Amino acid sequence: MTIYFYSSREEQYGCFSNFSYHGFVLDELWWPTNEHYFQAQKFVSTDPEWFTKIQTAKTPAKSARMGRSREHPLRSDWEEVKDEIMQKVVLCKFQTHADIREILLSTGDELIVENSPIDYYWGCGQDGSGKNKLGEILMAVREILRQS
Repeated sequence: MTIYFYSSREEQYGCFSNFSYHGFVLDELWWPTNEHYFQAQKFVSTDPEWFTKIQTAKTPAKSARMGRSREHPLRSDWEEVKDEIMQKVVLCKFQTHADIREILLSTGDELIVENSPIDYYWGCGQDGSGKNKLGEILMAVREILRQS
């Protein structure tokens, strides 16, 4: 069986979404969602003011739009570090919240897929040919949590 998720509003696996409101402290700051943290990291070394605006954005969708803005320079190593940053934030979220940690662990060895019709990197894309990097990270975090 494959576990598909996409929207944070989904009843069973919505917590797998980076837009789910499962806040945490990371790097000594409060983050309302994974999306806020991830998008802000693009600018941590290049534009501290923009970084703070993303951190405090009212919604994860707004933080995502801000993070996609190319009016602000991205950190030079972004492409090299983005997967590592995503795993760091996903792990932190599931370590912080026991209820969703149990949901992730309850998936056993099932394949987890972000069923995004538009994202071919983090999700599977409309035709299923995407890299599903977020799903891979969730499965890696599941394994880390099992061993801790």
